[in-house]
Amino acid sequence: MQPVAVDPERIRRSWQGRISGCQLGKPVELLSMTQGREALFDYLQKANALPLRDYIPLLENTMVAQFAPLSCRDQITRSEPDDDITYSVLALMMLEEHGLELSTAKVARTWLRLLPAAATFTAERAAYRTLLTRAHDHFSFGAEPGFELDECSDNEFSDWIGAQIRADVYGWVCPGRPALAADLSRRDARLSHRNEGVHGAAFVAALGAAIPATDSLDEALDTAMHEIPEESAAAEAVRFGRELAGTPDAIPKLHARYHDLSPVHTVNNLALVVWSLCSGRDDYSAAIGEAVTAGWDTDCNGATVGGLWGLQDSEIPDHWTEPWHGRVAVSLAGVGELSLDDLVARTVAVAERIAFELD
Repeated sequence: MQPVAVDPERIRRSWQGRISGCQLGKPVELLSMTQGREALFDYLQKANALPLRDYIPLLENTMVAQFAPLSCRDQITRSEPDDDITYSVLALMMLEEHGLELSTAKVARTWLRLLPAAATFTAERAAYRTLLTRAHDHFSFGAEPGFELDECSDNEFSDWIGAQIRADVYGWVCPGRPALAADLSRRDARLSHRNEGVHGAAFVAALGAAIPATDSLDEALDTAMHEIPEESAAAEAVRFGRELAGTPDAIPKLHARYHDLSPVHTVNNLALVVWSLCSGRDDYSAAIGEAVTAGWDTDCNGATVGGLWGLQDSEIPDHWTEPWHGRVAVSLAGVGELSLDDLVARTVAVAERIAFELD
């Protein structure tokens, strides 16, 4: 595969797609993960929101109204803070600072400096706890950790979805370089994840790098598969998601196959992402709408599908982007709110710098 020039409009659509997909899934994330797909479907049915092709309506006196009302239809004024977007911005900031010299230790230092502990969950929080208890006093200022960073990923959540949601930007800035994108994502992922958790991140990053340089989504998927072990559960999930594309009863089949996994495990959510992306490859609204309707980690899957979909050549409908007015709020020290235009310009600059250094 040959590298291709970064396309600013493609980068814009990727940010638009990721942010809109995240905001779509955000209101029902807790409902889906704690009460299951049936409760999610019941809410959407009561809200007259099926098939899901626009932001979720707000129903008062519900878990949705308590959890994320500002991400509901007619309530949105900006992209509200969410770890899926926070990690994307953090990846961009780390690439701006370190470029191709990014390492797992530098990721750790950045977390200590910029990422609030309360904004982390599961594997990330476990890794953060290890950093705080094991790092010597000067680690965050550039010294060596003073312990093996592998200890951070020795946690019960290391196969869960956290690293996969941190991977997108590494693909965006490496168009036509899927191996490099996967490598960068692994350097990030290994701070908190192992095995399938790392494979899921590498696959998403590689796919993001492959889409702009291939003639079809199928070719990009084939290319990205080279970056993860063929025998891994993540690879099997990709194959299963592709098999289900366009078939009836795909959602029940996904839940039947992965009924014993956590709603926030990498493998089941990766299969769902691939299924919804392939099924809605020509329809952004259908792609993210079905990803969220299917349940499990709704904001993560909406974001990942949306960002990957945006790398294709079609425009994202205005009704997804207009409500948040290009305003992107994150949970990072000293950042607060950013503009879409700023994120696009900075991402393009990083991609061009990487291409210059390699060419």
